[in-house]
Amino acid sequence: MSTPTFDRRGLLLALTGLVAGRSWAQGGGPQAWENWKAAFVDNEGRVIDDGQAGISHSEGQAYGLLLAQAYGDHETFERIETWTRATLATRQDALMAWKWRDGAVRDWRNATDGDLLRAWALLRADRDSGWSGHARQAQRIARDIVQICLAPDPRIRDEPLLKPSDQAMATDAAVTVNPSYYILRALIELGDASDQPALIRTAAHGERLLADPGAMRDWIEVTPGGLAPADGFEDRFGWDALRIPLYLAWSGRTAHPALARAGARFAATSTPGHVATVTGPEGRMRQQSNAPGFRAVSDLAAARAPGPAGSAGQGYYPATLGLLAQIAWKEGMKRHSPVKAPTLHNRRLDGGR
Repeated sequence: MSTPTFDRRGLLLALTGLVAGRSWAQGGGPQAWENWKAAFVDNEGRVIDDGQAGISHSEGQAYGLLLAQAYGDHETFERIETWTRATLATRQDALMAWKWRDGAVRDWRNATDGDLLRAWALLRADRDSGWSGHARQAQRIARDIVQICLAPDPRIRDEPLLKPSDQAMATDAAVTVNPSYYILRALIELGDASDQPALIRTAAHGERLLADPGAMRDWIEVTPGGLAPADGFEDRFGWDALRIPLYLAWSGRTAHPALARAGARFAATSTPGHVATVTGPEGRMRQQSNAPGFRAVSDLAAARAPGPAGSAGQGYYPATLGLLAQIAWKEGMKRHSPVKAPTLHNRRLDGGR
């Protein structure tokens, strides 16, 4: 299996331009970052999710690190990482507990997307911004994701699936998967930098998984017979799944079929200026929003430059996605080599050969 390569010099130049104070995209300039930081990062470096009663979680800390690195804000990056190490990153492994509230960790299970995003942010800080001292921790996290958070696909035993947490169900009969946790570019770059080829193989298999229409859900189960709605979760394309097009665009997968499918979901809205944020399995709109951040992700799904990120007044989640969409558009504009997995493409995914 060959390893895709990214234009690291071009990425570094883009980052350098932003550090110098130039906006990457409309509505995604330094003031948007300052607004986000003022609204959602406290003095200690805790990222606050105002949509979930002010809790903090591994995903939010990782998003804060990614944004601080992209905007060249070294002080805020270190402040967020310091709080994270002192509170969430206190398990026996290198992964984070996922939930903090009222002064204490409330759930010690990890959320794999948070760990993947944090490791990627640490790698980018060391590699692209020259903020040394973070590469080793990124490697530790990558190693423990491989050791703890991968499981064999019941359809093809030697192809890995990304578990959403260390304790997620993974048996010969079914593996629970959150499709929005597949951040292909992060998996590939971390696998390359940390000498963890299993992460690159996970990205290749995940890219194929996301091409299945059955993966257009917040949660799925991968079974020997194919993909099915996950037991115990609402069958929908909603708050989790709407990140699928964001991460595919960020990874340069502009022709991936999931982008068009996501675009159709977003377009199911019934009100001008809104996008459908939750749709049922049949594609019908259940909830919609006019938040600029959600509309920015919808723009990515339609292969167009995202509109202004908007103010922090729209809430933590859409405000965060709006800024990430600006970065994804800039970094994903150039086509990157697709993940190559010759053994994968010659196999049927119903367990046959």
